Amino acid sequence: MKKYISIYEKIKIDIAEGIYKTGNKLPSKRILADEWGVSIITVEHAYELLIEEGYIESKEKSGYYVVFETGDLYFGQSANSTSKISDNEVSVSYPEYSSASSNYISYDIYAKTVRKVLSERTYEALEKSPSFGTDRLRTSISDYLLRSRNIAVRKEQIMIGAGAEYLYSMIVRTLGRDLIYGIESPGYRRIKEVYENEGAKVEMLTLGKDGIKSSELAKSNANILHITPYRSFPTGVSASAGKKNEYLKWAGKRGGIIIEDDFESEFTPSRKTVDTIYSMDKNGLVIYVNTFTKTVSPSIRMAYMLLPLNLLDKFEEKASCYSCPVPTLEQLAVSELLDSGEFERHINRVRRNLRKKAD
Repeated sequence: MKKYISIYEKIKIDIAEGIYKTGNKLPSKRILADEWGVSIITVEHAYELLIEEGYIESKEKSGYYVVFETGDLYFGQSANSTSKISDNEVSVSYPEYSSASSNYISYDIYAKTVRKVLSERTYEALEKSPSFGTDRLRTSISDYLLRSRNIAVRKEQIMIGAGAEYLYSMIVRTLGRDLIYGIESPGYRRIKEVYENEGAKVEMLTLGKDGIKSSELAKSNANILHITPYRSFPTGVSASAGKKNEYLKWAGKRGGIIIEDDFESEFTPSRKTVDTIYSMDKNGLVIYVNTFTKTVSPSIRMAYMLLPLNLLDKFEEKASCYSCPVPTLEQLAVSELLDSGEFERHINRVRRNLRKKAD
């Protein structure tokens, strides 16, 4: 592990555990560099990551200060309370979203991969897929998430579907139509459409500068919270580390479930991958959804869902009667991309290009 990542991880844990509390000043770059036996530039990289994720902020000619909130941000207060509430009363900008072909894996690589699958797994490619997807693809996703995203999940917890919208519908059919699904406003319109088409009740929750406003969460009647913590479409709003922590506290106190819609975070220009709420969750409160449509090709209608262990039996009971709509050949091709390293090399190339553009 690179030194700046080690420093970042250590300080992040100290902040989350309350060793450094909100408002505390962190050691100077020089002091920390001496303690770790590294250059000041290395410490700067670590602090930059902590700033990007909302753990700390830099004050000119003063130093670095903790802004991550570890306590309850609004619980026990009224919606009209004048106490400190993270309402983020700011105007929300609408950035241009790119679907550049350079973000997709090259045709030559994908064609070569399909030919390899047809050559080496001819009969397997013609078999019917199990309802949750092939074991091979689910194992490949599990291995990939562990080595690249620090997400530990068993293959049995992974469900494959024909796009994220298919998985949204499976969530409603399993968790129930009588629950209230809170979604971001503004947000991706098809999320609302799928839930309403499935007969679920929807509650729109207003976004602020780093996620759903705390006052909106406080007065919400939702049981399920559907969020896109990285670059929510169409606003581009990303949740800070403190907001992610607030979501988890909301779900814990409400007895609710968070649906983490992570459609684009693999293309972060940051030096490290984005921390998911799923990986922060210790209590089985988060269902994680991601798709290969953004990373492989828009023609690949394939997404996957990570289920917490405490919901696995319920999904197996309700959803196992449905056939997996993704062809086995496509599942095996994506599995090969993951296992061969081609997928990660592609992601890393895109991220390097994004960093160059940002610089």
